[in-house]
Amino acid sequence: MKSLSETMQGFSEKSKVQKQLMAVKSKVLAHPEWQAFHKAHPEITNEMINRSLPRILEFLEGTKRCEGCKDLKHCQNMIKGYEPELFINGQIIDITYNRCQNKRAQDEMEKLQSLIKSYFIPKDILSATFDQFDRKDQERYLATRKAAEFVKSVIDPEDNPKGLYVHGSFGVGKTFLMGAIANALAKKKIQTMLVYTPDFFREMKTSIGDQTVDEKLNVIKNAPVLVLDDIGAESMSSWVRDEVLGSILQYRMMEKLPTCYTSNYDYEELEDHLAYSQKAGIEQMKAKRIMERIKHFTTEIKLGGENRRSNA
Repeated sequence: MKSLSETMQGFSEKSKVQKQLMAVKSKVLAHPEWQAFHKAHPEITNEMINRSLPRILEFLEGTKRCEGCKDLKHCQNMIKGYEPELFINGQIIDITYNRCQNKRAQDEMEKLQSLIKSYFIPKDILSATFDQFDRKDQERYLATRKAAEFVKSVIDPEDNPKGLYVHGSFGVGKTFLMGAIANALAKKKIQTMLVYTPDFFREMKTSIGDQTVDEKLNVIKNAPVLVLDDIGAESMSSWVRDEVLGSILQYRMMEKLPTCYTSNYDYEELEDHLAYSQKAGIEQMKAKRIMERIKHFTTEIKLGGENRRSNA
């Protein structure tokens, strides 16, 4: 049996807890967010408030006004990217979490970028857009226009869309333009695969040992839109030219799948590059066969201007 002092202490502790609860409740009821919700739901009873006090408090502590929030990095909400919202759930006041505007925008961007597959391509290229491309220079403006026309031809093909062959000096924005094309197509749910050619060819050589050449080739062959970036920068061999590049281009030609290229070489210079292999020497006819598949199915774009990498 408890002593009188123990019983009195118990009453004191309960009284203390009750006072704390009343203080919390008073704070909640005075909050403008709660008052706005209560006004919109006159059916709320005092019992519902008492029963739901922890959830209401979670809502008030978790919500931070999103107006003026720059991005998810600056989000102050308890759950980053989500805004808490109260709702009536039977006889209690419950809480749910909705994506904020910045979270929705980020999710949409990630969804679009999931349609852009890349091998060895810098991440910043995957978020490029035509709006970021400098159009003051006439040559660059025409390049952007041709790129936009290519996107349109893929989205609404009246005929078999021809790819693009973009060539120019180092750092003029060739790969960036391809990234903008990939993003424009992603918005129309069309997948693009961007491949940095020198590294891809090196990987194909090492894949001979683990017998994954055909598997990797099939992924590249079947891309709805393929970009071979920086073709001509690789060390050429007969096997790479004929069994890898030739196989990819032959398949895509037969399946009428558009292929784009970037290079430091124009058509003639690339043909000279493809003609020479370290072991076989000069093989002009084999190079011409590859170039016919490239020339016939692409529109040539010369991209000039200054090296933007060196000025970055």
